[in-house]
Amino acid sequence: MNTTQTAGWRSQIDSASQRLAERAGHFLRQTPLWKLPASAFGIDASGAEIWLKLEHMQVSGSFKARGMMNRLLANDIPQSGVIVASGGNAGIATAAAARALGVPCQVFLPGVSPEAKRARLRALGAEVVVVGDLYPDALAACLTRQKESGALLTHAYDQPEVVAGAGTLGREIEQQGGLPDAVLVSVGGGGLIGGLAGWFEKRSRVVALEPEKAPTLFRAREAGEPVDVEVGGIAADSLGARRIGAIAWEITRQHVQDALLLSDESIRAAQQWLWKELKLAVEPAAALPLAALQTGAYKPRAGEKVCLIVCGANADPATVA
Repeated sequence: MNTTQTAGWRSQIDSASQRLAERAGHFLRQTPLWKLPASAFGIDASGAEIWLKLEHMQVSGSFKARGMMNRLLANDIPQSGVIVASGGNAGIATAAAARALGVPCQVFLPGVSPEAKRARLRALGAEVVVVGDLYPDALAACLTRQKESGALLTHAYDQPEVVAGAGTLGREIEQQGGLPDAVLVSVGGGGLIGGLAGWFEKRSRVVALEPEKAPTLFRAREAGEPVDVEVGGIAADSLGARRIGAIAWEITRQHVQDALLLSDESIRAAQQWLWKELKLAVEPAAALPLAALQTGAYKPRAGEKVCLIVCGANADPATVA
């Protein structure tokens, strides 16, 4: 990706932010940014601050609301409505956006998606189709149906409007708190890290975090190109893409130096800590940034400002505590 293309992402994110502000109404929230001393997390780093960007408090329960609504607003929607394949969060965000705009929505889910997400989708008025075991199975079926129906395809992570919409989160963080030194972000297909890295560029250190059992970006970096990987584990419903998205791959090659893997055990421990200590009920994907701190995979330096992206809350309540 050349410099002109890279600069173009900040422009696209600015445009997405303006579009959402003008046309999304009450659908999107400006989510809170908490700033806490590192000592509140048991971290010994003199003067360091840990920022929690509470994007799980978004209307649809995850950051996906930004990109999905931006995709819908930027395109003409046919009578057949919109269609998406998702592990759950992108589907919920698309269904919520579709309902807000008064258009039909069909969501293809893999078998790994939890019942809590399926119930939320039905409550939003979406037609739910469960296909196969993992996200790639649902995506293949979704693409086949889209060709038949002509519905507007909303990709969970690999469309420019979706990535730019996710990037508005980075823009909002900078407006709320200034420029963080580091941003720790979970990676599935890469829409979120693509948007954040596209906004922050090298002005902040953007750190990619993945479960050991879903290492799409990590393996792509090893291979020098996107490759298919086997995915599973605790966060497979949210971070279960089999291959990093093409857009995210190009952006992260330019602007992301660090890609770290975390165990399911550390992710679960971080999820439980967030509930017990801060009363934040989040899904496993949202706990990876804290897990990186708690395990020492990422060690804040003295005086560093580290922003943790708490990306989603669409979890089965029984699994949170």
